[in-house]
Amino acid sequence: MDTTTPPTMPTPTTEDKTVAILSYITLIGFIVAIVIHSSKKTQLGAFHLRQVLGLILTSIAGWICLAVMMFVLFFVLAFMKSVLAFLVPLIWFAFGVSMFVLWVMGLIAAINGQMKPMPVVGDLYQKWFAGAFA
Repeated sequence: MDTTTPPTMPTPTTEDKTVAILSYITLIGFIVAIVIHSSKKTQLGAFHLRQVLGLILTSIAGWICLAVMMFVLFFVLAFMKSVLAFLVPLIWFAFGVSMFVLWVMGLIAAINGQMKPMPVVGDLYQKWFAGAFA
C-alpha cells in the first residue's frame, strides 16, 4: 500500500480564479485575462490560458478544415444526387458540439479552481504551449 500523499496545489485565490474563468469568456475575456495574468502570474491562470489558447486554435483549424471538406463533399455528393449529402451538416454540428463540450468542461474546472486538462487534447495543449504564459 502506497502511503505517500500526492503534492497538493495551493488553494487558489479569487484573483487566480478570475484569470482562469475570464479566459473562457469570449475572445475579449481571453485578452483581458492575459493582461491581468501578465501583472500577477499564477499557475492556475497560466494553465487555463494555455487550455483556452489550444481550444481557440483547434476550433479555428477545425472550422477551416471542415469548411473546405464540407464544400467539396457537399458538391460532390449533391452532384451525384446522393443521400449522403445530408450527412454534411451533421459532421459540422458534431464538431461544434464537441468544441462546446470541451469549453464547458474547461470552464467548470476553472470555476472550481482545478488544473484539470480537457479530455483528449488538454494534455497536448499543456505540452505544446508549455512556454506560453509562464
